[in-house]
Amino acid sequence: MTDIASSLPRLSAATLGHVRPGVTLPGYDRARLGTGIVHLGLGAFVRAHVAAYTDDLLAIEPGDWGITGVSLRRPDQRDLLAPQDGLYTTLQRDGAGAHARIIGCLRDTLVAPEDPAGLVARMADPACRIVSLTITEKGYCHDPATGQLDAAHPDIRHDLENPTAPRSAVGLITAALAARRAAGQRPFTVLCCDNLPHNGRMLRGLVTDFAALRDDGLAGWIAANAAFPSTMVDRIVPAATAADVEAAATATGLYDAAAVSHEPFRQWVIEDRFVDGIRPTWERVGAQLVTDVLPYEHMKLRLLNGAHSALAYLGYLAGHETIADTVADPVFRTYVEALWREEVIPAVPPPPGVDMGNYAAQLLARFANPAVRHRTWQIAMDGSQKLPQRLLSTIRDRLAEGLPIPRLALAVAGWIRYVGGTDEAGRPIDVRDPLAASLRATLEGAAPEGRVEAILETEAVFGTDLPRQPAFVAAVGGAYARLLAQGARAAAAT
Repeated sequence: MTDIASSLPRLSAATLGHVRPGVTLPGYDRARLGTGIVHLGLGAFVRAHVAAYTDDLLAIEPGDWGITGVSLRRPDQRDLLAPQDGLYTTLQRDGAGAHARIIGCLRDTLVAPEDPAGLVARMADPACRIVSLTITEKGYCHDPATGQLDAAHPDIRHDLENPTAPRSAVGLITAALAARRAAGQRPFTVLCCDNLPHNGRMLRGLVTDFAALRDDGLAGWIAANAAFPSTMVDRIVPAATAADVEAAATATGLYDAAAVSHEPFRQWVIEDRFVDGIRPTWERVGAQLVTDVLPYEHMKLRLLNGAHSALAYLGYLAGHETIADTVADPVFRTYVEALWREEVIPAVPPPPGVDMGNYAAQLLARFANPAVRHRTWQIAMDGSQKLPQRLLSTIRDRLAEGLPIPRLALAVAGWIRYVGGTDEAGRPIDVRDPLAASLRATLEGAAPEGRVEAILETEAVFGTDLPRQPAFVAAVGGAYARLLAQGARAAAAT
């Protein structure tokens, strides 16, 4: 327990009235708030984005849109939030400082492995109108190169063998929808809020494919009746730190073990397709309800997320701890500006009314915010799941037009160098990736001159097409050689 914990009362419903002046509080009666959303994945992002929008809406429009938050693996978040009655502090950080608010719409916290049947029952309850997700790319038990269900995934195999005690998100959703169908009830809407292309359509395919492995009739019912809107979410939310807890305590006068920080910017674009049209009117607090999310999704995945990954690998290799540190380096600032201008923006049709040059300039300003310490190591996690959407889609488009990919290739080479597990100073890298062991074994098992070709044969990342394209192999191979010979900073400067 920290000094703060021992010296201040803990945030809870009982202590909420003792918050210091200037802190924004929930603008509604929590005691009368029903729970209409079950959210899978209780990390920092959902608490600083989806829950914040919902909290804003409840302050101006009462409704039963409280959230049950679910951790799919570990009890950590529940153990932090349950003693606080689901209350937590968000800190909006910019150069002027931090503004604290307390979010109140999280009404309950569950841990799926402790009672999977109970969670399925909660989702199957007619009061639940939306099941939303932020479980990161690797949580979908799919092949990131194709977007298809990985039927051999251990969690999927487990859920097929144990349909009443699922542990994957896909298995839990399917079990709850099956219970709705058996009870003669309408389905809920499934709202994916992760950075995946066509995320709603993709999740619909995963759920119906999984359901078909159980029951063709169930799969058909889901396809005909459930709704899986696509979304695009955008807000930079670093992993929570002890410094956030300290800052929240200073601002509020209460100890909050679950405080999170975020940048001022936020965006949420949602396909307006919900079961029976029932949903929160999030557009009243700034969300964009549209008929087609795809242009916004392409823009964000390829410009923001693609640049984030490129800067994470290259910046980490060059010794930069955060994205702000990386773009403060003029070499990497020039690199990412040229990446957007020369390679990414020409391959991305703009959404209606968006100036892509202005959008990129806004991104750079957000990346440079020194108050948001988004670590390169954090963004570098799970690259095997992220690269297909963030970088390889743009590469495929440019190669199809016969266009060069020098900066995109350098980003891919940076990932290859990173997953090798040793940085430029010879220090070990803590690589967090579902394929970490096999990727490193592939690199270590290949001769130095054959490492790129060997790693590009990882079909789950690169598919079967890219390793057969000489222009791609040559570009990545050349970039990798420069990284080894010159280091990331010098390679980015060429």
